[in-house]
Amino acid sequence: MKNICKVNVLKYDCYDRIEDVPIEDWNSVNKKNNTFLSLAYLQTLEDTLLENIKFRYIVFYEGTTAVGIAAAQLIKFNSAELKFQEFPCKINEAIKNTLFKNLEVKVLVCGNLFSCGEHGFLYDSNKVTAKQAFESLSNALREIRKSENTEKPSFILLKEFWPQSFAESDYIKEHDFREFKIDVNMVVHIEDSWSTFDDYLSSMRTKFRTRAKKVFKKSENIVIRDFGSEDIEQFQKEIDRLYLSVIEKADFKIGKLNASTFKQLKQNLKDAFIFRGYFLNEKLVGFTSSFVLGNVLDANHIGIDYTYNKEYDIYQKMLYDYVDLAITNKAKELRLGRTAEIIKSCVGAKPVEMKLYVRHGNSISNTLLKPLVELISPSEYEIRNPFKQLLLD
Repeated sequence: MKNICKVNVLKYDCYDRIEDVPIEDWNSVNKKNNTFLSLAYLQTLEDTLLENIKFRYIVFYEGTTAVGIAAAQLIKFNSAELKFQEFPCKINEAIKNTLFKNLEVKVLVCGNLFSCGEHGFLYDSNKVTAKQAFESLSNALREIRKSENTEKPSFILLKEFWPQSFAESDYIKEHDFREFKIDVNMVVHIEDSWSTFDDYLSSMRTKFRTRAKKVFKKSENIVIRDFGSEDIEQFQKEIDRLYLSVIEKADFKIGKLNASTFKQLKQNLKDAFIFRGYFLNEKLVGFTSSFVLGNVLDANHIGIDYTYNKEYDIYQKMLYDYVDLAITNKAKELRLGRTAEIIKSCVGAKPVEMKLYVRHGNSISNTLLKPLVELISPSEYEIRNPFKQLLLD
């Protein structure tokens, strides 16, 4: 598929396969090499997940110069499986009955299904305004939706934007997209004074430092191994089982990865993708994955054998290990994602609001969408402050 359209002097080309995307044009926009928008990462998703997800890639131009890129996925899920009483955002019964009354919901998502953050759209702010960029994005996504004759998506979803981008991303609302805030992302700011993990522990109040030491004591028999692609292949069945055990506990899930994806990510991204196995008496009982994004460590998917989790504090051990890994990699920020706010705040994470935008394909339904979306609010949460002094307010 290829489509060219002018919007505010911008045109765009759309591709179904990553191999057709013009490499130089794409990379000229992704100058800072956002891993989640890198061709190597996107190729991995396409290679391993194409059976269940359709992919679309867009390159925007001003004249012959590439000024923007976007990655989108066409997905469908069964709304009957959603646990609305445990939805990540409080959702009114009216939304359930109006928006998700069909069992099979098709969505065009601009963003990353497997990571939280601004990983779906990028533009050169030196060459195009935010207003132009988001107007062009809206036009392109709506045209892609219309072109899907057999499985036309009901919704277009843009996910997720950080507070510092709200002023720019809000331009999408001029094109009938409705905003709503989702559950907060828990982020640990890594202090310059934390050269080692012991420095981090020293900055904690006694109560929380004691808590951490108890976790280390309970998990002292857990052995951690850094995995290469061969290790991931060797433990493929165990990894899939552990990952599924976590996914099945999720209240809301769209799309899932597998060991084959993790293996190829390690092959393609090398040190930018970290995969660790957690062993108890030579048995794999958990794993963590993370991405090194410049000065940010993005904690990603995990797997846990819940049979051992309580006795050995595996999950809490993983959180402290993520902090240690962030310090070792000299990251400025550790992003731990949504959910489990209390336990994540105990290791020093603070809540950061994030925003999504949605548009219904049907104009009448989209009109009804506005008051319904306004009923959505992030889940309530509690947080703790583990530090002696409040850091980086």
